Amino acid sequence: MSSGEASGARGGLFGAGGRFKGGTDPIMEKFNESISFDKRMWDQDIRGSIAYAKAIAKVGIITDEESQTLVDGLGKVREEWANGTFEIKTGDEDIHTANERRLTELVGPVGGKLHTGRSRNDQVATDTRLWTVEAERDILKDIATFLTVGAEFAAEHIDTLTSGYTHLQPAQPIRFSHWLMSHLAAVVRDAERLKDIIPRANMCPLGSGALAGNAFGVDREFLAKELGFDGVTMNSLDATCDRDFVVEFLMWSALFLTHISQMAEDLIIINLLRGVTIDDAYATGSSLMPQKKNPDALELLRGKAGIALGRAVGLTATLKGLPRAYNKDLQEDKIPLFEAVDTVKDCLAIATGVIATLKPNPENLKKSLCPEMLATDLADYLVRKGVPFRETHHISGACVRLAEEQNISIDTLTLAQLQEIDSRFEEDVMAVWDYEASVERKSSIGGTAKACVQKQIDDCIAFAKTL
Repeated sequence: MSSGEASGARGGLFGAGGRFKGGTDPIMEKFNESISFDKRMWDQDIRGSIAYAKAIAKVGIITDEESQTLVDGLGKVREEWANGTFEIKTGDEDIHTANERRLTELVGPVGGKLHTGRSRNDQVATDTRLWTVEAERDILKDIATFLTVGAEFAAEHIDTLTSGYTHLQPAQPIRFSHWLMSHLAAVVRDAERLKDIIPRANMCPLGSGALAGNAFGVDREFLAKELGFDGVTMNSLDATCDRDFVVEFLMWSALFLTHISQMAEDLIIINLLRGVTIDDAYATGSSLMPQKKNPDALELLRGKAGIALGRAVGLTATLKGLPRAYNKDLQEDKIPLFEAVDTVKDCLAIATGVIATLKPNPENLKKSLCPEMLATDLADYLVRKGVPFRETHHISGACVRLAEEQNISIDTLTLAQLQEIDSRFEEDVMAVWDYEASVERKSSIGGTAKACVQKQIDDCIAFAKTL
């Protein structure tokens, strides 16, 4: 977290002030500063200060004229950040001191009244919550795009069949679109989780002071409304040191990127089998071997989950031993938070591009099918004739063994050979060896029948519109 009230450069106007008479070690100044990374929150910091200027005027700490002067001055500071002319100076330890320093340069001594009753502890907590909630809402929009692109791609290729695998072994025939929707289903859950954590992050800590609360009766509900929060934090001490909302996002990002990693791994394997072609925009060549086309985008997507998990574990380990209220350790939340948001947004952009430009090869996907994966359908055939499944499973297994012993494909067994294993096989058993029919028999909700997959697609697109 950026610098707390108890820290700051010794001496300066916006640091710890009169408590210290010596200068800070230059190495310590570099070690202590956070402006190099928390400047990303310049807009949130200014918005919080504008709301606070109005709030302290509301309770008579400053006049309405002074409040307007502060608001106008903060507007000018915002313009400088927006147009790239804001100049960070020596002594600007963090975004809060930088903005207040510049404000005071613009409006004079009245700028020093802005911090009345406010601590950098509740200020930075406010900035971080605002920034995090906005980032989370932006990510939901990106997820909506990814889900829509993926579902539309699935609809376009809904008639393409391929093999479904367990243990990386061919298991049962499925639709290629059914495979893709399995990954989108996980992302739908991710979006639901992200929506769930936003309300906990979107609570206003401003007005909590350093830890004990505000001494001037500032209306915290007014502050919350001004800043777009859903409500106020319940305990001032907790409000200044609570970073649960950061940890929740980091853990969320680790799980989300795990799901993206799984999809990437699947596509790497399918690409290896020539079932799909990755667009050149998301692949690279070899510096030595001219024939190579490496799925680098997918490999990088696969690799991000491990780093994301490290961020979540790292910050949680930092928090686990902290005593209550603000401690400087909390400054360590910023870099992993910012990196996590950037990584998630980048991965969503790349994953969306990969899917949008992916070219399935229906013939090669179909080549992954083999008659042996219809052995379950053979068992189901007898089930429909009243034979208990445990018995039909054994019978079907005997058919598989016979085909293996004769070194032939199971679908080439004759009716006579099948009837030698079990007399209840009839001539219509030969209809079992049809991949399309097998797929269409899986017609319950969530199955791989065409109508079921189409419903998954429709539901996914409808959900994306709610994000």
